[in-house]
Amino acid sequence: MKLYNYFRSSASYRVRIALNLKGLSFEYLPVHIARGEHKTPPFSDVSPDGLVPMLEDDGHRLTQSMAIIEYLDETHPEPRLLPSDALGRARVRALAQSIACEIHPLNNLRILKYLVRDLKVDEEAKNTWYRHWVREGLLSFEKQLAQGPGGLYCYGDTPTLADCCLVPQIFNGQRFNVNFDGLPLTMKVFDQCMKQDAFLRAQPSSCPDNEA
Repeated sequence: MKLYNYFRSSASYRVRIALNLKGLSFEYLPVHIARGEHKTPPFSDVSPDGLVPMLEDDGHRLTQSMAIIEYLDETHPEPRLLPSDALGRARVRALAQSIACEIHPLNNLRILKYLVRDLKVDEEAKNTWYRHWVREGLLSFEKQLAQGPGGLYCYGDTPTLADCCLVPQIFNGQRFNVNFDGLPLTMKVFDQCMKQDAFLRAQPSSCPDNEA
């Protein structure tokens, strides 16, 4: 497998965690999106949407982190990242999508660049935007965890798709000094994840293209 990704990309980070949890080896191919490498060859020649991550497996190219992780879960089912029962899968997907579909789209790099470059928003206002929407989303996430089955992770006592999404969001939130007060369940899960090798090896500082 080949994974085209960027060390600081939350979506790429999710897939790295999933690959590690499943014990799958992959070739790390960096694409520096902050420098625009996703818009130019060679990556633009092979990527249909010009986004990372992109997974290449057996000649097939897959995009969108959530679809990639579910593909990995179906083709390499152990350990499972989605529960075996329909209700459990729905709840884990809801948690994951609260981050991937509600929080992340408002705060990814191209949105932040647009705020500054095109709308002429200053740096502090941009950061205030980021912190507001991340905290609002995590407050909702906390309430969802409170209604769940409990356990060491987002859903039960083994990592799931939801944990693959949560950890990168917390990491990026830390970069922007998001206030995590009042999120005891969320931060407990994050701390538990960061005790695991699969999460540690996926973090940005462990990536070959990491920058201080």
